[in-house]
Amino acid sequence: MPKPNIREKIVAAGFERLHRHGFNGSAVQDITDAAQVPKGSFYNHFESKEALGAAALDRYWELTERGLRILSDESIPPLERLKRYFESLADLMEIWKYAKGCMVGNLSTELADHSRLMRDRLAMIFAAWTRALEGCIREAQAERAINTDLDAATLAAFLLNAWEGAVLRSKVDKDGAAQRQFLTVIFSCLLAPDAPVRRRR
Repeated sequence: MPKPNIREKIVAAGFERLHRHGFNGSAVQDITDAAQVPKGSFYNHFESKEALGAAALDRYWELTERGLRILSDESIPPLERLKRYFESLADLMEIWKYAKGCMVGNLSTELADHSRLMRDRLAMIFAAWTRALEGCIREAQAERAINTDLDAATLAAFLLNAWEGAVLRSKVDKDGAAQRQFLTVIFSCLLAPDAPVRRRR
């Protein structure tokens, strides 16, 4: 197996460091020390720490997309796919001991007001993530497994927004109560086929 090149070492170290300590808690020196490369080599591969942050986000999204594959698995009913997907995310948060949270959510709270590059990258990820959920929700609605009064895109955005809030709360509480509440409310109430929905007039 070939040894990782210097850029890959920096991306891997930056990914782990930014996820665990955040953008502002990770100096370039910390990242190059973790990568075991000279600090000067950082700027041979990245114009700025923001550019590395964007690369680390891309790496996180690649991993996230792998988990999203279950949403298109037609051997499983679509509503069950959604439930399994969010259960798998809850399991991952437990494995991480509720310490790291979601890198997308973490960097959104840190950088949305301070970096156009990162804000644009985060917006693209949120949009793609929402579309993946929306497709599965549409399938479930076509089967009448989910209430059809609400638009699939609206439901998908709400699910993702609510999930990110639950992850943030779990980082504070250091337990999975918020995620269990999310699963209960979403799958016992909101996404139930006979869930009552009031429309605005």
